[in-house]
Order: sequence, then structure tokens, then C-alpha cells
Amino acid sequence: MTQPPSIVPPPSDLPGLPHEAQDADDPSALRDDLFLVTATGAPDDPAATTLSYRNSPVVLVTFAGNRLTREATRAYQAEFGIGVMDWRMLVMLTRSPGCPVAEATRVTGIDKAAVSRSLQRLETNGLARALATTGGDERRKAWYLTPEGQALHARILPRALERQRDLLKGFTEAETISFTQYLQRFLDNANALD
Repeated sequence: MTQPPSIVPPPSDLPGLPHEAQDADDPSALRDDLFLVTATGAPDDPAATTLSYRNSPVVLVTFAGNRLTREATRAYQAEFGIGVMDWRMLVMLTRSPGCPVAEATRVTGIDKAAVSRSLQRLETNGLARALATTGGDERRKAWYLTPEGQALHARILPRALERQRDLLKGFTEAETISFTQYLQRFLDNANALD
């Protein structure tokens, strides 16, 4: 098994990379070389410099999100017959009964088409229902869980909490709170890019 590449040497050893922070007026700005690596990590490596898998929070969050979604879908599908997207919509409709697709999209950050498909699956399976709103606009339907949907949410919730505890094994309560605050700040920054 090959070892993952190490981080790039200090910027003074890498020709062509900026040595200063991104913004000279902002001393807290992060240097690009903090997130970069070459194929072997050696300064004379002919391979192009690129993002580090280990030292780039954006890469790590993306990888973690992909992995969590894939594993949760597999686990929930096997145990409860629904995927993680449908679980997210069960949570959304538990938190915000009557929410339209647009609200679910805004809150979860998932595109409208995926949210609509999930709600349609839940409706087909008798887990959710849509009530028409004034004006008959299909996009503004108010979505609610059925009693069966509420019961399934109640069955899955303990398993979801167990998975969360497993993923946070070794974290203290204070670390978990800090980690959550960092992720929220990261998400706020991501939302500001839109």
C-alpha cells in the first residue's frame, strides 16, 4: 500500500508558488501552499502541484460527504428500505411540516429535482402526502408526513443517532460542539459564494 503524499515543502522551496498570504491586507488570509502537494512531496518532483487530499478542508469535506452519503444509503436501504435522501426528507418534514420543495431545497442545499424525486418516492410509498396550495401551483405544494412516515422516522432516528456517535467516536463533547461550529461557519461561507 502506498503512503499518501505529504504536504508541499515551505513556499520558499517551490518555484512559481506565491509566498505571501492571499490578501496582504488581511493577516489571517491563508496561504495557498497550505493546501498543496506534489505527487511524492519532493520539491524536485516533475509532477504538477495540486490539492492535497489530507490538508485541504474542502477536499476532506467533499470526500467525507460522499462517503457518508454512500454508506448511509447502503445502511438505511438494507435496514429500512429507503435511501439517505429519503431519510433527509423525513427529517425535513418532521422539522417543518407543510414545507414546499423550494424550502427543502434551500435548507438542505440539495437541488430541486432530487428533492422532488425523493418526495414523490415518499408519496408513492405512503410516507408523505402533498396538499395543494392556493393557486394550484404544483411547485408550492405543502408536504407532510403520513402516520406511516412519522412511524418510519421514529424507527430510523435511533439508528441515525447511533451512526452519528460512531462517526464522532473519540471526540469530546466540547470538541463536537467546536467541530459543529466550524462546519457551520464553513457552510455559511459556502452559502455566501452563491
